[in-house]
Formats: sequence, structure tokens, C-alpha cells
Amino acid sequence: MPIYHSLGNFPQKRHVVFKKENGELHYEQLFGCEGFAGMSSLMYHLHRPTQVKEIKASKDISPKVAVEKNIQNQLFRGFEAKPTDDYLESRTPVLVNSDCYIELAAPKKSMTDYFYKNADADEVIFVHRGTGTLKSMMGNLTFSYGDYLVVPRGMIYQMEFDTEDNRLFIVQSFSPVYTPKRYRNHFGQHLEDSPFCERDIRRPSDLKTHDEIGDFTIKIKKEDVLHEWVYASHPFDIVGWDGYNYPYAFSIHNFEPITGRVHLPPPIHQTFETNAFVICSFVPRLYDYHPDAIPAPYHHSNIDSDEVLYYVDGDFMSRNNIEVGHITLHPAGVVHGPHPGAAERSIGKKSTEELAVMVDTFKPLKLTEQAVAMSEPDYFKSWLDH
Repeated sequence: MPIYHSLGNFPQKRHVVFKKENGELHYEQLFGCEGFAGMSSLMYHLHRPTQVKEIKASKDISPKVAVEKNIQNQLFRGFEAKPTDDYLESRTPVLVNSDCYIELAAPKKSMTDYFYKNADADEVIFVHRGTGTLKSMMGNLTFSYGDYLVVPRGMIYQMEFDTEDNRLFIVQSFSPVYTPKRYRNHFGQHLEDSPFCERDIRRPSDLKTHDEIGDFTIKIKKEDVLHEWVYASHPFDIVGWDGYNYPYAFSIHNFEPITGRVHLPPPIHQTFETNAFVICSFVPRLYDYHPDAIPAPYHHSNIDSDEVLYYVDGDFMSRNNIEVGHITLHPAGVVHGPHPGAAERSIGKKSTEELAVMVDTFKPLKLTEQAVAMSEPDYFKSWLDH
């Protein structure tokens, strides 16, 4: 999300002397992506951010794929992902390809004894249950039910939860995550007809500078290996920063739906984009208002993309027997549409209270072992007339 932001203290010019009160230099760090051509921020540390004291064990956390080539419609009972104390251990990969990992997590405990850096991917963390604070090098972001937390790759952060009842839907993206280009003008400002705008974006605040020397464990994910490094200074020792690259929050409840006289296609729900997939938000909205409109979606063929829907709340009118936390996968190459009776039920309805997150990938998704364990084997038969 390209909005300039700044917190704390920093010099007027880049790459110039910036001294502490004792006369020593602050340590400048460029935090950017896509070489030196993408979004970036300049941060100023009290201590050198390069002081590694120890490199401990590494662990392979590659997703274990069970189905490489899937063409079957699938339903997964997402709340079968068991609550686990540790945030990283709770993360359960469900659907994966070379562009993204789609995961579930139900962490019970806050991250108190280590920090985390994903050096592989941007993360979009959707908060289904729970409240707390995402703490990062660049300040704090409070979160609650319905928030998307967008964390750029390379960001060091901690998740602090207020209770043990937490459910997260996470997408790791191996290319940068942006808001859709068609919502923005050539300066990057959101247009008047965009379903959300800059006012809806919550940026980091409450920058807390930790001037601490000691042993600080940072777990770093790189090429699906989790490395444990010990640094000599606290990673949140930044006194100030400015730029465009930082974590931010956006609530699904602030997405203003686009409606029409007849049923509109799924891109009207788009919330984020990458060069390899999109993320969409289905929110409470008025139904189509043509007198003969059928609000249920028409049958369609996903020839170019796999469609994943994560069901958050409400009554998803196009599906039968869908529960909160379910995930459906409708793969490319197979026609899909409303379940039997759904189109008929929708006629004459004025609105829906459904809440869901959709991920459409341009490459086929593979099923992990965990996905197979929570799958509904006969879901593909659910379109039969009974």
C-alpha cells in the first residue's frame, strides 16, 4: 500500500550524519524490496543491526504435499486445525504452489521469547478470532476480528494475543502484495470509486525504542528452512523511520461492496493483488436489484485459476452445508456454481450477511497432508440432484 508514513526522529536528508545524544552515530538501514526499485523505508537504529552472536539449529518446514495434481472440488474443515501454544508451530499449510502458501493457524500463546522474520514472502494474516497487537521494528498495530495484517517480507515482528482463542487465515506471497492498480490513479492515490481508501488503512503507531544489549533470538524463514539466530541487540531499537514499506492493517468490515442490477463477477470483491494471485473480500451487501435478478452466482469455469474460499461468518447463500472455518477449493478446468436449490432460494432476497475471504491463484494449488486429513471426501458429489 504506497502511502508515505513516518514515526520517531530522523535527519532531514538521507545518508547523512545523525548523532545520538552522546555523540555516537545512529545506524541507518534501508528496508526495501525488488532490489532498489520497489517500496522502501529508511530506519535508524541505536545499535548495528548486524551483530550476530550465535547461529543455532535449523529446521526444514517445507509443506508436505499429498496431492500434486488436483482437479477435484474440495472442502476442508478448517477448524480441525488444532490450537497450539506456539505461533509458528500452529501454522498449518493447506494449499500451496510456487507463488503462495495458504495456511491456517490457531496459536494460544503470545511470542515472548523470540522474534520472527519471513525472508521468503509477504504475509497477509486474516484475523478470524482473537485480538492483540502486532509488534514490529516499525511500531505497533492492534488487531481484532476481521483485520487483514499485511506484513512485508523481511519484517521482524512478534504477535501478542489477548486471549488463547485465536484463529488466523494466512497467505504467504512470494511476490509483493499491493492494493489493486485499478483502484488507484497514476500517483497511487485511491480513486473515488474504490471500495476502500487511505482512511481505512491503519499504519504503525506507538514506536517503542528498546535500547537493550543481550541475547535476542530471531527465527528466520528462508527457502522453507527455519533458522534460529541470536543477535546482540534488541531488533526494536529504532528511534525513527520514514518511507513506504511497513506493516499495515485493513479491516474487512471497511470494504464497501460494489453492487448492480444483475449479478456482478467476483473481481468486484478484489482487495489485494500480486502478479500471481488475488485476494477478495465477500462482505454483507445488498443483492442485485433487477426485478428478475438471480442473486446467486451463475455457473462458471475457472479455466485460468484455482478458486479458494474461506468462510468467516454468516450464511453463504450459494453453498449448502457450509460452516464457519470451512475452506473450499474449486480448481481450474472444472465448471462450478451454486449448489442445488441455491439459485432458486436466492430469488427475491434483498441482502446477504455473508463474510468470506477468497484467493484466486493463476497456478494450480497442491494439497498438503494436513489438507487431506481435514477434507470432506464426497464434496465433489454435492452438486448432484437428490
